[in-house]
Amino acid sequence: MFDLTGKTALITGASGGIGGEIARAMHEAGATVGLSGTREAPLAALTEELGARAHVLTCDLSDPAAVDALPKRAAEAMGSVDILVNNAGITADNLFMRMSDEEWARVLEVNLTAAMRLCRGVMRGMMKARWGRIVSVGAVVGAIGNPGQANYAAAKAGLVGLTKSIAHEVASRDITANVVAPGFITTAMTEKLTEDQQSGLLTRVPMGRMGSAREVAAAVVYLSSEEAGYVTGATLHVNGGMAML
Repeated sequence: MFDLTGKTALITGASGGIGGEIARAMHEAGATVGLSGTREAPLAALTEELGARAHVLTCDLSDPAAVDALPKRAAEAMGSVDILVNNAGITADNLFMRMSDEEWARVLEVNLTAAMRLCRGVMRGMMKARWGRIVSVGAVVGAIGNPGQANYAAAKAGLVGLTKSIAHEVASRDITANVVAPGFITTAMTEKLTEDQQSGLLTRVPMGRMGSAREVAAAVVYLSSEEAGYVTGATLHVNGGMAML
């Protein structure tokens, strides 16, 4: 089940914790993976770890020209782009009254506009193949909001609207578009929190623990598979019951 043998996947943000686990899980399922990110060293290390069927495709998602070129680069490296995983994201947190135009624009550009450009860039090949999977990694705050993250929450909510619109337009070509929305996930960033800070966060999670990047990756693999062929325009929440949507 969830066999991706013969499929090719472009994964952004693959140099991070969640992105790296998504890449590992998709590679284990048989996919050829294109690893994109801004930091070449972690991507090269992950490629060496995975071995065959892995390609480094560095890209600065704040550069529109580089983003527009990425799908073609990925197709040249792997032969096609059957699956797009929009995982990359940045934060520039600030209270809304103090948030600068630059903080707003930078987060929207990377987290939403770059995802739009990549979706548009892979669409023609998927339409011709009459098969494709687009999975964007959102966040629980896109549905419930979070103080100090108006820009991030707006971008993640925007991904949901973008995804639903795309899903409507390409469903007849056997292309699906979905969102995976993580809650509190154990990453290098959350590991730096004190025990008191972590305990405070977990009071909001009925399961009483943080999720793992592997659990997020499993949801992405499912939505990329043949078995999820009748699932489109959906948001799969992976948040331990923090928000039951």
